[in-house]
Amino acid sequence: MSTLELHVDVDVPVDRAWETLHRVENYPRFVQGVRGARTEAGGRAHLEVETGGPAREVEAEVTDRGEHVMEWLTTSAPELTGSFSVQPIDKNHTRIQARLEYDPATVRDTFGGPRGFAQTNAIERLVRSDLEHFKEYVEGG
Repeated sequence: MSTLELHVDVDVPVDRAWETLHRVENYPRFVQGVRGARTEAGGRAHLEVETGGPAREVEAEVTDRGEHVMEWLTTSAPELTGSFSVQPIDKNHTRIQARLEYDPATVRDTFGGPRGFAQTNAIERLVRSDLEHFKEYVEGG
């Protein structure tokens, strides 16, 4: 398994960042490749993901752990786990910490793309881009 940790600082209060991140329905607005998303009963999320090939349905279990920590685990291929931690910097600024654990071979087999180091770099660029898009989205109101 590979682990990726990145963060972005946003110019909004912690509660606003948390509420925005916690609404799965918002994900198509800032997560590249997500074409549709909805929350389902029992702390589950359903995502329609398109990454250069045919659209795939991805199911995940989403759990709140402590104050402003959300963990998720896919229940369908590819096997991914991760978390978002939302931490106040001060009254009007917040840090979003993203953590993703994945098996590069499984991600490559599911979505295609490069192998090895090139794939790790591609995933890092994608997550960094998604965090920047989240920043633009949440700060834009």
